[in-house]
Amino acid sequence: MKILFIGDIVGRPGRDTVKKILPSLKEKYSTDLIIANGENLAHGRGITEEIIDEMTKAGVNFFTSGNHIYANKNVIAKLDDKSFPVIRPANFPPGNPGRGYQLVETAKMQKILVINLMGRVFMKHSYDCPFRTADAILEEHKADNPEAIIVDIHADATSEKTALAHYLDGRVTAVLGTHTHVPTADSRILEGGTAYITDIGMVGLKNSIIGVDKEPIIRNFLTQMPVKHEIGEGPTVFNSIFIETEDNTKKAENIKLIIELLDNS
Repeated sequence: MKILFIGDIVGRPGRDTVKKILPSLKEKYSTDLIIANGENLAHGRGITEEIIDEMTKAGVNFFTSGNHIYANKNVIAKLDDKSFPVIRPANFPPGNPGRGYQLVETAKMQKILVINLMGRVFMKHSYDCPFRTADAILEEHKADNPEAIIVDIHADATSEKTALAHYLDGRVTAVLGTHTHVPTADSRILEGGTAYITDIGMVGLKNSIIGVDKEPIIRNFLTQMPVKHEIGEGPTVFNSIFIETEDNTKKAENIKLIIELLDNS
């Protein structure tokens, strides 16, 4: 099985870049499923129904998210609809809108369990333990016997992401880090057969600070005064991770970080 996971897509530049680059990657790698972290799709913060539809038409099959998933109040009610291809972190407080995991079926009728988790280190809010949450989800879906299990760990701390990957090694196909928008150079397959990267990176403005215009952010660091995040135009970067699984196992046999650039001139 061949799975492409796209890093955090940031605003319109990110969405436009997906539209331009994804078709060729889909053909080159003959993907069975394309997943993306979509929590920054709408102007760099949150999602809308229209934008999810836009990205689905561009070729993305399913979306994970993170701490900005509730930024747009108009879409919150849709998160409980299982036909809406978006999940939120599973370790949010019980009763929160949305689902934290879902069995996704490919065109070839393959079943893939996609799990979304939030890290706790350096985060503003307190979340349930992502380690124990993952245990409970895996136990719940043991009888479903999915062909692959993909975990998006949306977190700040590299230590927390790496610890979770080793904790789940051999029990899931991949543990993929998102949230920091900066790709890391540690993509690998762990001893138990689980593919791992600390952070996939983002799809958005290249000459920016994690996808937003750099000048206001620099001004904020210099003055400590609040600034408005803006997303302009310019060259963009497309970061994603490609995973292949072994036949008849949940183990990964290949992981590859894909970085594509667009000059948009």
